[in-house]
Amino acid sequence: MGITVHFEGRLKDEVAYERAITTAIRFASVRDWPAESFRIELARLSRVKDEQDWDYEGPTRGISLRPHSSCEPIRLEFDRELYIQEYTKTQFAPPEVHRELVALLVALGPYFVELVVFDEGEYYETRDEEVLLQHRNRCFELLDEHLRDDKFLKGPVRLPSGRIADLIRNDA
Repeated sequence: MGITVHFEGRLKDEVAYERAITTAIRFASVRDWPAESFRIELARLSRVKDEQDWDYEGPTRGISLRPHSSCEPIRLEFDRELYIQEYTKTQFAPPEVHRELVALLVALGPYFVELVVFDEGEYYETRDEEVLLQHRNRCFELLDEHLRDDKFLKGPVRLPSGRIADLIRNDA
C-alpha cells in the first residue's frame, strides 16, 4: 500500500562502482542530503528473485543517503559481485523527494550492466507528476480509512532499521 521505488542490477566493474558512489555523493551534496559511506564484512541481505528467496551473506559496501526525515534512507549497498537489490519508501516525504530519487537512479543508470526499476508511483516509467500524485493521494486515503476503521492500528511508524511501516497493530 505504499509509494516505494524498487531497484536492482549489477554494476559494470570496479570503475563503475567508484563512479556511481562519486555520483551519489555529488547528487546528495547538491541537495544537502546527509550521506554516509559504509563497508560491512559480513552482511545478510534478504533478496527475492522470480518470487523465490535468494538471500546474500558476505561483504557489502556502499553509501546511505538521507533525503528527508519522512523518507526511508536511499541505501546503495553492493555485494561482492557489485549487485544491488534495494527499495526506498518515499510516500511520507514531499513528492519532490520521490522525483529526486528517480533522477538519482537515472544518473546512476550508465554504470550498470542493467538497472531494473519498479516505481509504485509510476513516476520512473511516466515522468508524469500527476500520476505520482494520484498514487500518493490514493495511498493516503487507504491509510486514513484503515486508521479510522481499526482503533488498534497506528502509523506511519519508523522502525529501528530506518524503514517506515505504513501501519502497525497496537493491541495494548
